[in-house]
Amino acid sequence: MMSAPVFEMDLVARPDHIDQLGHVNNAVWVQWMETVAVAHWEAVAAAEHQRDYFWVIVRHEIDYFRPAVEGDRITARTWAEPPQGAKCVRNMEFLGNDGRPCVRARSNWAIIDKAAGRPIRVPAEVIAPFLQQA
Repeated sequence: MMSAPVFEMDLVARPDHIDQLGHVNNAVWVQWMETVAVAHWEAVAAAEHQRDYFWVIVRHEIDYFRPAVEGDRITARTWAEPPQGAKCVRNMEFLGNDGRPCVRARSNWAIIDKAAGRPIRVPAEVIAPFLQQA
């Protein structure tokens, strides 16, 4: 199944996350995807890599399985796939209180060299910590 290390963080559905149907709004799931991806990057990437590069979203694919409601504790899990050129796929799943998936997503991210101001091929030393089991 997943061979890359999995990063996890907990989220809680607050009142401002809820839409008129009483569920976590779709836009909130996308915001959470970015929040979790950034937290993973900041937790794992070397300081010099965080200084020299940043990632931008190129594409999202999101499957919604069931709603989350106010007060639900959501476990976010993410892991990366090996890069292809400048792009890397990041997988995510958001599990509800009962451990069952609410949302699963795949996002394509491109790495940007801050100094050059453009995408570059993902350096092996940058992606390595995201692919190797500890």
